[in-house]
Amino acid sequence: MPVDNSRLEGFYKLSVAERRMKLAEIANLKDEHVEAWSANGELSEDAADRMIENVVGTYSLPIGVATNFIIDGEHYLIPFVLEEPSVVAAASNMAKRCIANGGFTSNNDEPVMIGQIQLVNCENPEEAKADILSSKSELIQKCNEVDPILVKFGGGCRDIEARIIDTESGPMVIVHLLVDCRDAMGANAVNTMAETISPSLENISKGTSILRIISNLAVNRLARVSAIFTPEEMSDKGDDISRGAQIIEGVLQAYHFAKADPFRATTHNKGIMNAISSVAIACGQDWRAIESGAHSYASYKNKCSCGCMQCDKYGSLTHWEKNSDGNLVGSIELPMAVGLVGGAVRVHPAAQANVALIGVQSADDLAKVMAASGLVQNLGALRALATVGIQAGHMKLHVRNMAVTAGAEGEEIDIVAASLRRKGIRITQAAVIEELEELRKK
Repeated sequence: MPVDNSRLEGFYKLSVAERRMKLAEIANLKDEHVEAWSANGELSEDAADRMIENVVGTYSLPIGVATNFIIDGEHYLIPFVLEEPSVVAAASNMAKRCIANGGFTSNNDEPVMIGQIQLVNCENPEEAKADILSSKSELIQKCNEVDPILVKFGGGCRDIEARIIDTESGPMVIVHLLVDCRDAMGANAVNTMAETISPSLENISKGTSILRIISNLAVNRLARVSAIFTPEEMSDKGDDISRGAQIIEGVLQAYHFAKADPFRATTHNKGIMNAISSVAIACGQDWRAIESGAHSYASYKNKCSCGCMQCDKYGSLTHWEKNSDGNLVGSIELPMAVGLVGGAVRVHPAAQANVALIGVQSADDLAKVMAASGLVQNLGALRALATVGIQAGHMKLHVRNMAVTAGAEGEEIDIVAASLRRKGIRITQAAVIEELEELRKK
């Protein structure tokens, strides 16, 4: 279950070990979960060797926890796994700024994935399409016979669609299986169904099946999250309320830039995925599938007026506007093919600990948590870009890494970082090296 309160005052001031114990206490984690976090090599070689081929070792990344998330009235602590500083801090900061209006609200689709079967060399594509659709009930039944356990839990093949596309190899009939995957990501179930009914489709269409595989453009499995941010919440402590209104205008102008220009939209969406992919990795999800689906959807959702898929325009995954009260309203919509059944989440001990920390009980819950993290990460970037610039906050948090690169060791790292922050000068590698040299002279 989610935690009682995601507002952890002074959490960043604790030592790493103290943070683990604090989270274990408030999230009722098991000893094995805490041990998975504390072990730098949390994945054994035996477990790693069963996950992929030709294993030679493991590779660790930091696990950070984003705080202040309230989604559908429940508090969440969200684990991020990534190497980039400022991401966790920005997500926590922005999540806190929508608490006055109740936090985030979700509205997700059912967990329906698409399986594609490619039929070529059909004598009459239009007739083949019609015959396939008229055989829909029989085909659905064959699909569901493949996975009775999925059907038992309320999932299974729900519908079958067919369309004709023109390609350089000639016309093709593309069949879509719409499969409710429940709490699984669904690739194995969908691919098995597609392969099972392909001989039947060949007989019906008088064609040849080639590809039979899941699509990661999961347009029937969208996660949607929204939140409201007041001018007071968008301003910093001590600012006049007018400052918050100015920041909202700046955020909107930055968003309109991304909406209109694919060069900006690409980096805009990369910031969103900084959070979503980090949570996906933390929870043992197929983050490459989530990334590809998100970026494809950024074009798919912005289809041109003719409705074709050849001249779609890549745009923003988020939407920002100002309501009649002058508040900033943000929302995000994107495919979210995640699962709690099967995959790395059942093998990797740290992934299990991270899922336990979030307290999600279903794939739908995990999807909304990931979508909310993407929305506020986007807002953090837009707010920074519209005010002090992206580097000011980023470099303050990145300075410790720079100190290590300069050769600082042990306590020197924090002393150099604190000194540069206190001086308020522009943080560059040269400035870090100079500060380290001065410290050692003293």
